[in-house]
Amino acid sequence: MNARVFRDTYGVPHLQAGDPLALVYLQGVNAARDRAWQIELERRRYLGTSAAFLGAEAAGWDVFARQARLADTAQRCFEALDDETREWVTAYVEGVNHALPGGAMRAPEFAETGLTLQEWEPWTPLGIWLAVHVLFAGFPTKLWRTHVARHLGEDALDLFTSEGPHGAGSNGWLIPGSQTASGQAIVAGDPHRYVESPGVYQQIRLTCPEYDVLGLAVPGIPGLAHFGHTGGVAWAITNAMADYQDLYAEQLRRTATGVEALGPDGWKPAAAHREVVEVAGAAPIEVEVIETERGPIIQDGISLRYPPRVTGRLGFQVMARLLRATTVADVDSAFDEWIEPVNVVMAADTAGGLLHRTAGLVPRRHASNRMRVVPAWEVEHQWDGWYDPMPREDVDGPAVMANARELAAPLGVEFAATHRADRIRELVKARNDWAVDDMPSIHKDTLLGSARSILDLLIDLEDLSTQAVALRTELLAWDRHMDAESTTASSYAALRKALISRLTDHFTVLENAEVAEVFAPWMDPLTHVSYALENLVAADLPEINFGWLAREALEEVAAHKPRPPWGETHQLSPLHALRGPVFTRDEEPYDLALSGDHHCVMSTSSLPGLTDVCIRASAARYAWDLADRSASKWIVPLGASGVLGDPHHHDQLPLWLSGSLAPAVAATGREDRGYSVEVDGFGTVRLEEADPARDLDLIHEWVTAERATYWGMGELSRDEIAATYRFLDSVPTHHVYVVRLDEVPVALLQTYDPQTDPAGAAYDIKAGDLGLHLLIAPGDPQPGFTANLLKALAQFVFVHLGHPRLVVEPDVRNIRAIDRFHRTGFTLGPEAKIPQPDGSTKTAQFAFLTKAQFGDPK
Repeated sequence: MNARVFRDTYGVPHLQAGDPLALVYLQGVNAARDRAWQIELERRRYLGTSAAFLGAEAAGWDVFARQARLADTAQRCFEALDDETREWVTAYVEGVNHALPGGAMRAPEFAETGLTLQEWEPWTPLGIWLAVHVLFAGFPTKLWRTHVARHLGEDALDLFTSEGPHGAGSNGWLIPGSQTASGQAIVAGDPHRYVESPGVYQQIRLTCPEYDVLGLAVPGIPGLAHFGHTGGVAWAITNAMADYQDLYAEQLRRTATGVEALGPDGWKPAAAHREVVEVAGAAPIEVEVIETERGPIIQDGISLRYPPRVTGRLGFQVMARLLRATTVADVDSAFDEWIEPVNVVMAADTAGGLLHRTAGLVPRRHASNRMRVVPAWEVEHQWDGWYDPMPREDVDGPAVMANARELAAPLGVEFAATHRADRIRELVKARNDWAVDDMPSIHKDTLLGSARSILDLLIDLEDLSTQAVALRTELLAWDRHMDAESTTASSYAALRKALISRLTDHFTVLENAEVAEVFAPWMDPLTHVSYALENLVAADLPEINFGWLAREALEEVAAHKPRPPWGETHQLSPLHALRGPVFTRDEEPYDLALSGDHHCVMSTSSLPGLTDVCIRASAARYAWDLADRSASKWIVPLGASGVLGDPHHHDQLPLWLSGSLAPAVAATGREDRGYSVEVDGFGTVRLEEADPARDLDLIHEWVTAERATYWGMGELSRDEIAATYRFLDSVPTHHVYVVRLDEVPVALLQTYDPQTDPAGAAYDIKAGDLGLHLLIAPGDPQPGFTANLLKALAQFVFVHLGHPRLVVEPDVRNIRAIDRFHRTGFTLGPEAKIPQPDGSTKTAQFAFLTKAQFGDPK
């Protein structure tokens, strides 16, 4: 099978290759082309080098990444992989390295920051995975709880228990065949993360003879870890809210030979060295990296112990195994090896199999480890094996996962309130004829379950102004749906904000906690009051008169009526590392008004005590149909491309804002390497990838013609030529195109990656080089034919493929070709000898053409 990339209506890549290694290589190529800035930024984050081009704002993270030993942990975990998985990950990285220079040419952020490319190391995907997920279990909350206990007492340790804004929640539901119109299961849901530009998930389809899978990939990571559908089985995950990372208070001392740390067995040597974090526009930061037997020091005298650092495993073999899954049993077996983050998994297959389990590695240890920073020298705080078996349950009806204290209860401390889970169950149980097309009615449900506890505070209030009485009447009659057009929803949000502000004033003693910069967001009292409001209202806090606070808040909001619709202030604001725009200057921006709220099924989170602006919501929505995979649907907040100005940068945004879905198996449009362009005064030039069987007659005629002497195939038989082009068709780094002018075949174009071709050893390769061979068909072309044809080919290479430089190496005896390239703008390079497939040697004249030399190919 030829290595091909098709794009559907939304620009979603559908990748095809001849075997799994060629396919994962192609996935790496695609990630680099569509998301070059995003994946290179993530690479720099795990290395702790992002401040070198982002500036002081990123320095806190970089210091943490160095101290936490993320890069070293990634390399350890890579080296511990089995040979097959290591080869698979390496192939992905090779694909990234091949295409990243071209991808960087398309992404304006590289020029804006002056970021230069570096070759990815084979363990880079593991490093990216660690950087993305190391904070998922919320270990900084233990710093907060320790801070709370210090100022408010031990009884206040769990006072602010909540699903905070820094974790990653999700909705997921499994509807069994007994409740669907088709009789087959549906798996649907949406992961909740910060909405970033580009998005954290990439829709993709991966096809080779061994499997055909569609799902949501994480850019920079091979395979499909979280959400996928193989045709026979579909799976999805949510964050289990498990606690599997511990913080230890360390006693350290310096000796003549280094650093020592006090543990249960006395003083032990600790590894220590220094590193330097470069910061754009500021002085470099020297970082001391210390690691005790518990783990690396990530803040003054506090070490972090986390499973990948302890075990040298990250579970990447699961990602390759999931692609081959055809049954629930296959998915279940694969997730037995999952490490981090700890997830709840749901799956269903076409044979009726259903799965609901947790997956990951959770240590067994003292209960206090889960709550706060614990003494490193006390033996009772040591880890004592792993939680095994991980919790699971039989599925005998609809199953729901929404981060609540249910299946995963034994694994954690802080879970989401049950509002989302309860509402999803209520909706699913109401029908027995569900279809995939009905899933948006669940995805976009806006009932706010947590509103009741706040509204109840208003019922018995006395001595209210006329305006406040009217507002109370309006709020108590409200249906509690946070719809974008609702002014009552807006009034409720304003009431909540005013109440949070007053309540936070009671906890000023918790302000100004001294922590490392990266942990500061976890130490903000306003944030914790905002997300724990429902728990605080229900707590026994006699020193706080909640009725009085509610009365003041109600009067404040009533004095500022009328309120605008909720969507006027509840607007999406995607995060971008450079605070880049969503829309180009030439575009009319969309209204980014949102329905929903934090505790709605349509979870669109703001920071209620501070702002209504939404930065955390559905990072994707999906609905997997087990009756007919082609009926499955999905959506992401922006689009398939990470390049501003690309037609598919944010073409899914209108559907996402409305809660709608797009077909997951949309009609495949153009082939990604196919291309068509109109050249003024010349005609329409179209490139179509050659098919060795279909185009053999044409290829044989051209390459054996007298004018093709320097093509080197004149003496080969038809079968030998067929074998040659079948081989080229199977190699993902070499491509053959039939070039047509107004649908008439006029040339044969072959491109290759010089790093994988003998020609590459004969000259100084530059990043992003693309080698080219051009054979013009026999005949009598019109004057200017070659120049116009090369104009079209330049646009294909420089604009469509994104390569910065073209390389040609005609035989030195082919004076006509050399002169033709030179007149077109190529710069002549060295002459060099290149080994040929038949054992002979060709003396070639190298020539080079850059986009800048050629000018605007349009």
